[in-house]
Amino acid sequence: MIPAAHASRQPAPASSAPSPALAATALQPSGWQQALREAVRDPAELLQLVGLEQAALAVSPQAAAQFPLLVPRGFVARMRHGDPRDPLLRQVLPLDDEMRVLPGFGVDAVGDAAARSATGVIQKYDGRALLVSTGSCAIHCRYCFRRHFPYGEETAARGHWAEAVARIRADASIDEVILSGGDPLSLSTAKLAELTDALAEIPHLKRLRIHSRLPVVLPERVDAPLLQWLASLPWPVAFVLHANHANEFDVQVDAALAALRGTGATLLNQAVLLAGVNDSVEALAALSERGFAAGVLPYYLHQLDRVEGVAHFEISDTLALSLHAQLAARLSGYLIPRLVREIPGDTGKRAL
Repeated sequence: MIPAAHASRQPAPASSAPSPALAATALQPSGWQQALREAVRDPAELLQLVGLEQAALAVSPQAAAQFPLLVPRGFVARMRHGDPRDPLLRQVLPLDDEMRVLPGFGVDAVGDAAARSATGVIQKYDGRALLVSTGSCAIHCRYCFRRHFPYGEETAARGHWAEAVARIRADASIDEVILSGGDPLSLSTAKLAELTDALAEIPHLKRLRIHSRLPVVLPERVDAPLLQWLASLPWPVAFVLHANHANEFDVQVDAALAALRGTGATLLNQAVLLAGVNDSVEALAALSERGFAAGVLPYYLHQLDRVEGVAHFEISDTLALSLHAQLAARLSGYLIPRLVREIPGDTGKRAL
């Protein structure tokens, strides 16, 4: 899905500064760290900010202790005041439902452990190596499929990326590196540049892919140093965002995405089908259309990864297929994401 024009993009020199257009949309270099420090971490405060009583919702202190609440204030501001069914609130609020133990839901729903090839390096599919670059995020999504991942032991950034880079250098079949996490943009731009400087010395790499939710939930992260780094990379870059509902976009997000596009990156979005969030054709159509208006192409629509604590978000395959068919009947083909499920051991995402 990377246009030919992007593939021929000439990298900017590493020392070049962002263009005036990019600099105009970028925020202060330290602004995102401050915004992250000020993120909401207390469920009671979150509910107060959106005008709801804690007693009216099944908020779980146990779930919050197991997987702490974390949500930037800018994302909170996009929630509908006084609406307990707000789709953005549902994605982050720890509920009693998370504490139910159900058969078929485990701690490693997508087979990460079996696909480990070095510390923080996961190789499931031919030609690609995924780096679990960090365990940090700017938001704790309650449906997160790596909420039980052993980040303390499995982070590729340890040791200045040495083991991960050595693994990629040793395997000439790898032509694409995928930065994941956690969220790779939780790392400093200097730390990311340390990695890509090392990767740039590996001749068989052709593409870089970055999976990040930060430009949506914390658009302050798209600052001048990040833009300069992206513009200087020697490969075509696919930037895969994670937005599940049209209400996640606002003018600040639009500006951040415009700045990312200005570096030459191709912007894609992958969403997860979530009960109570986007399980209607109206919500899915609005997500595709709103994302495209911000310059983002729909990529994947995932069926839920069955990790322990997320069963209340699951919808049936029958409903998922019906929604996807209705979406295809309503929108142009380029606005239809692929409906997929990840199954451990498969050679790629399985289309439904």
